[in-house]
Amino acid sequence: MIERMIPKSGEPTPVIGLGTWRTFDVASDRARRPLVEVLQRFSAAGGRLIDSSPMYGKAEEAIGALKSNVANPFIATKVWTRGREAGIEQMKRSMRFLRVTQIDLMQVHNLVDWRTHLQTLRSWKANGLVRYIGVTHYQAAAFPQLAEIMAGEDIDFVQLPMSAELPDAEQRLLPLAKSRGIGVIVNRPFEEGALLRRVSRKPLPQWAAEFDGRSWSELFLRYIVSHPAVTCVIPATASVEHLEENLRAGEGRMLSEPERARLRKLLSAGLARS
Repeated sequence: MIERMIPKSGEPTPVIGLGTWRTFDVASDRARRPLVEVLQRFSAAGGRLIDSSPMYGKAEEAIGALKSNVANPFIATKVWTRGREAGIEQMKRSMRFLRVTQIDLMQVHNLVDWRTHLQTLRSWKANGLVRYIGVTHYQAAAFPQLAEIMAGEDIDFVQLPMSAELPDAEQRLLPLAKSRGIGVIVNRPFEEGALLRRVSRKPLPQWAAEFDGRSWSELFLRYIVSHPAVTCVIPATASVEHLEENLRAGEGRMLSEPERARLRKLLSAGLARS
């Protein structure tokens, strides 16, 4: 799989990660069994970054129980509460659930009490409890605040929504991330499935064959990771079949900017075959 360097460190990271919202919110060993194959295939393709949050129910516990199926996993999670002490306790609980003594990336989820938590996270980073720190949001409406934080705070990562149908981040935040040396993790690449539902009965554009494109999900993810400022995208899935489609987007050649523009135009034109 193609890798990108984390700007602040130069550490290589595969461009396709794995989200866990809904898909990893399972408690029993029986319910977790299908996830073992997902993680094994993810790892075999070179995948490492797994993103979670206390908001995602049992997902952190599931990751902790199953992470041995991934070679050298890069574990990212979030703090999602208010107040310094509550944040510290939640992050300690996440470490217990994840069965780690150091979290690779701790993010402030949806900017909840971000000033308080960033202060704590800088201390945790200095003491080796976390390796990288960042902030997240899932709505484009938060972009002005994200931009303010990116410009004024020393953070390693920002996580934000972006898709072929929602290129706002490309215009507003990705140039800032590049200039500030901030890694970019993209969430909601399929607009919570709405983008895939729109194209479910539509044929792939003929020009997708030029880079051996086989599915819409691959095409939409390839659009995202083809942007040089994107470090990683984190589609969530509990299906090996869907995972295989997603992983293909991180292999082979990336799309040129004219090809990316072509896909945006195709979507805006109502997906007429072109």
